[in-house]
Amino acid sequence: MTARAKAAKTTGSAADFLPERRTLPSLRRAAAGCRGCHLWKVGTQTVFGEGTRSATLMFVGEQPGDQEDLAGRPFVGPAGQLFDAALEAAGIDRTQTYVTNAVKHFKFIQRGKRRIHNKPDAGEIEACRWWIDQERALIKPPVTVALGATAARSLTGKTITISRAREAPLTLDDGSECWVTVHPSFLLRIPEEDRKKQEKKLFLRDLKRIKKRAEELG
Repeated sequence: MTARAKAAKTTGSAADFLPERRTLPSLRRAAAGCRGCHLWKVGTQTVFGEGTRSATLMFVGEQPGDQEDLAGRPFVGPAGQLFDAALEAAGIDRTQTYVTNAVKHFKFIQRGKRRIHNKPDAGEIEACRWWIDQERALIKPPVTVALGATAARSLTGKTITISRAREAPLTLDDGSECWVTVHPSFLLRIPEEDRKKQEKKLFLRDLKRIKKRAEELG
């Protein structure tokens, strides 16, 4: 048993729920029954990644939102719609990518009838890293994109400052590149229209650079 597996026995993680034969369908089925952290009691269902097995670009978000939790699919809510529009503007075909989240269950605070997003903590991110590790091991994307700080922490194991990291790629343990940019939900939360417009331009710039790099490596 590896040191990480031993730690999982103590702290709790997805490690005990990984299937022996690992394919994307078998991982999806196994993740549906994951009890590696307490969030399975909170979210409606596991929201696993989706996309093509041959993707050269893998996008990792933070966690499912309210609509993703209900639909069982990643990036289908307001942030997902903004994400899709940005991908199209950058010339990236989402159907040729793989899209997933660092944490597979929706963590929220109930306020009346609304379910308000609640950021995953370090323990929840670490508990769920096993699924990301397996997704990446199967797809082997030359470029993985961390959408936001939670995704960056999941992929690197470190606290990352987006403004510092988005200008150049990080190198992951397998030697592939990780590009860091903002999460689309960040753009939705900006109240000032001028600033929102500028941040959307920077996000589109990032996506175009990432697309070019994936084409070079793919």
